[in-house]
Amino acid sequence: MEKERKNPNLVNTFSIVGFDPNTGELGVAVASKFLGVGSIVPWARAGAGAVATQSWANKDYGQKGLELLEKGMTPDAVLSELTKDDEGLQLRQVGMVSAKGESVTFTGEDCYEWAGGIAGANFACQGNILVDETTVQKMADVFQSKPGTLAERLLEALYEGQEAGGDSRGKQSACLLVVKEGAGYGGTDDRYIDLRVDDHVEPIDELIRLYQLHQLYFNKPNPDEILEITGELKETISSYLIELNYLTAPVSSDEELWEAIQSFHLIENFDERVLDSGLIDLKVLDFMKQLVTRA
Repeated sequence: MEKERKNPNLVNTFSIVGFDPNTGELGVAVASKFLGVGSIVPWARAGAGAVATQSWANKDYGQKGLELLEKGMTPDAVLSELTKDDEGLQLRQVGMVSAKGESVTFTGEDCYEWAGGIAGANFACQGNILVDETTVQKMADVFQSKPGTLAERLLEALYEGQEAGGDSRGKQSACLLVVKEGAGYGGTDDRYIDLRVDDHVEPIDELIRLYQLHQLYFNKPNPDEILEITGELKETISSYLIELNYLTAPVSSDEELWEAIQSFHLIENFDERVLDSGLIDLKVLDFMKQLVTRA
């Protein structure tokens, strides 16, 4: 049968699209035995929705899908509009969620087994060439039951989906995309998180590591984790900065110490965690300690 011949152009994968009604965040998490899956599958726009287009992926489903969602069409109506004249429909797979939490998932009859999806309030998950249906079911269960931010729930769902079987061909790439109005770098766009692992033996583990770094570098300090630089802490920071070559000897003034701390912030890309003179973020301090420990 023709279906037995695996088409190398198929983006065989498993993904989840989600919406957080409390924050307005929309996102997509995806993994696949496919190079650079993040360049094809995930699409999202603040105030509109999120789309995952895969199998014989049609990128128009992403671009046009977001345009139609932004006009207020429901995911069901958008899906009908996108598929009505699509000659490759039966090899398509798509998941979609709106900025109102409405969702839909579609799997064409010619997608390679196991293929299917589940849609519910605020999410849709889907996959093809999976070990079995357990991957999609696990993703749906995790997203609906786990606490945390949208990004954390999407990543947890993706991780547990892999643990349940995942892509039957193996692992290669993964991606996390989360959008929110004004949440991009510098507040100029909606791209809050855009992380990709294009080729890795454990792409989801690596994606989670990158997410943790993203939170470290781009989040602002937690007020409960702001420390005053006095006494023993002052001596500890000074010793760390000497070890890391930001100082050549113990400081003789608070100004000298603060200049070294500022240099550390800028060189290590902690722009979002810079505080007033005499204060330091606990997460920056912990990072300093880790560097010293590794040295």
